[in-house]
Amino acid sequence: MITIVHCVGARPNFMKMAPVMAALGKRPDLFRQVLVHTGQHYDAKMSDVFFEQLGLPTPDVNLEVGSASHAVQTAQIMTRFEPVLDTYNPDWVFVPGDVNSTIACAFVAAKRGVKVAHVEAGLRSRDRSMPEELNRILTDQLSDLLFTPSRDGDENLQREGIPAEKVCFVGNVMIDTLVRLLPKALARWDHLQSHLGIPERFFLATLHRPANVDHPENLARLITALNQISAMHPVLFPIHPRTRSKIGRGVLSSRITLCDPLSYLDFVAAQANAAAVISDSGGVQEETTYLGTPCLTLRSNTERPITITEGTNRLIGDRVEDLPAEVERALAERRTARKPQIEYWDGKASDRIAAQMERIVYNQQPERELVAA
Repeated sequence: MITIVHCVGARPNFMKMAPVMAALGKRPDLFRQVLVHTGQHYDAKMSDVFFEQLGLPTPDVNLEVGSASHAVQTAQIMTRFEPVLDTYNPDWVFVPGDVNSTIACAFVAAKRGVKVAHVEAGLRSRDRSMPEELNRILTDQLSDLLFTPSRDGDENLQREGIPAEKVCFVGNVMIDTLVRLLPKALARWDHLQSHLGIPERFFLATLHRPANVDHPENLARLITALNQISAMHPVLFPIHPRTRSKIGRGVLSSRITLCDPLSYLDFVAAQANAAAVISDSGGVQEETTYLGTPCLTLRSNTERPITITEGTNRLIGDRVEDLPAEVERALAERRTARKPQIEYWDGKASDRIAAQMERIVYNQQPERELVAA
C-alpha cells in the first residue's frame, strides 16, 4: 500500500481532486489517501459547499492559511504543510492545477524527497505576468509524474525538457466531475431560475482576475460593455467578493442581476442554460466547451488553447468595446455549430490516473497513454 497526500486550496482544485480521490478509493487495499485543505479559499460560500456537492471527504488537515499576498500566502502554506509530511509520511503528494497551494506543496514535498504528481500538467499561456503561469512551470519542473489534460500539454513539456517517461496523457479530470454531476445540476435549474428571476434567454458573466477588476479604467470599460450586452438579453452576474468591492452603486444596468457566488451545481446549470458566457476564468473555458455554450474570455491569452481550436471559446483581449458584437457573432455561429468532442474529455481521466498509480504499486512503469474502460 502507498500513502498519497492530496493538496487542495481553491475551488478549481476541489473539482479536479474529487474524481481522482474517488477513483483511487476503489482500491483501498492499494491506496491510503489523506486530504489536506490549505485554506487558500476560506469563505464557506467559496469552499465548504463545494466539498459537500462534489462528495469530497472532510479534510484530514486544514492549514487555515486564508488570504494574503502571493509571497506571504505561499510561504505560510509551505511552513504549515511541512509538518503534515512528518505526520503522514506519504509516498506521493498530489497537487492539482496552478494556484499558490499547488506550487507551495509541491516545493515542500520535492525538498523532502517525496514524489510529486501534478494533475493538469503542461498547460501554458506564455504569459509570465500571470502568477498561475509561474506556478504551472515550476510545479511541472518539480514533479515526478505529470498527468496532462490535452495533447498540447505533452508538447509543452517536451519543449521544456521534461523526460517523456514522466508524462502521462490522461484527459481532463474537471470534465470527470462535470459528466458525473451534470444531471443533478440540470435538475436544479428550474428552482434556481425561479429564485433568481432569470428569463429563459440570458447571458452569464463572471469577473475576478486582478487585471480586469483591480484597475478602475479596465473595470469601467467592462461594465459599459456588460450594460450594452444586457440590452440584448438580461445578464446573470454571480459576483466574486473581490469584484463586488470594486463596483460602485448604480453603475450596472437594471437588466443585470447580481447574486452571491453560486455553488458548483448551480453554476454548471447556469452555464448549460446560458445563451453565452462572458468570463475571465480558466475552468469556465473548459466547462463551456464540453457543454457547447459559447464563451467569450476576457483575456488576451489562454493556457487552454484547445478550447479555441476545438471548442466554443474565443479570446476578447483588450477589445472590450467589441464584446457586444462578439456576443452576437457567437450566438449566430452557435445555431449551426456541433458540440465539441475533445479527446479523453470523456469522464474517465481519473480512472486512467488510478490505473497508472496501480501500475506503480506493482513496480511497473506508467504508460504514456492508457485507455480507461
